[in-house]
Amino acid sequence: MAGCVLQITGLILGGVGMVGTLAATAMPQWRVSAYVEGNIVVFETIWEGLWMDCISQLGLRLQCKLYDSVLALPPPLEALRALMCLAAGLAIAAFLLAIAGVKYSQGARQGPQPVSAFVLAAGIAFLLAGGLVLIPVSWTGGGVVRDFYDPAVPAPLKRELGAALYVGWGSGALLLAAGAAYCRCWC
Repeated sequence: MAGCVLQITGLILGGVGMVGTLAATAMPQWRVSAYVEGNIVVFETIWEGLWMDCISQLGLRLQCKLYDSVLALPPPLEALRALMCLAAGLAIAAFLLAIAGVKYSQGARQGPQPVSAFVLAAGIAFLLAGGLVLIPVSWTGGGVVRDFYDPAVPAPLKRELGAALYVGWGSGALLLAAGAAYCRCWC
């Protein structure tokens, strides 16, 4: 019975982590304009994401522009995109494996419950997806903090941590927790 509760808990954590990973990948608020020093111009707020840049004017008008060319992107942004897409695909696959693991583990009721190989595969996939989410999110967060405190960066170019980074950190933690729960079920 405890294994069943742990599997369902892992499934819920993994599902929320998967949705958070998809949201963080799509959100444009990875880096948000900062208002520091003498920069009191609050007419525009700039959001920079993996797929687009957005400008919000007084919170009334939002204009977003997708990046024109994949070839014109800086290599770090291409790597961040690739890692987040890989993490999102792996999170979806892990969630589907987790559903199959719960189904096949609950199907056999004679004697001790056999734990499916799907459970181990889901656990490993959730752990990998969580790690893959944390790498680009932490890399971006570290760069934002480094640039914010760098005196060589002009005040209008300083950025703050955006909401997508917090969503990414939370979903990465949930995916790791789901992976730990499924690996514990398998053991």
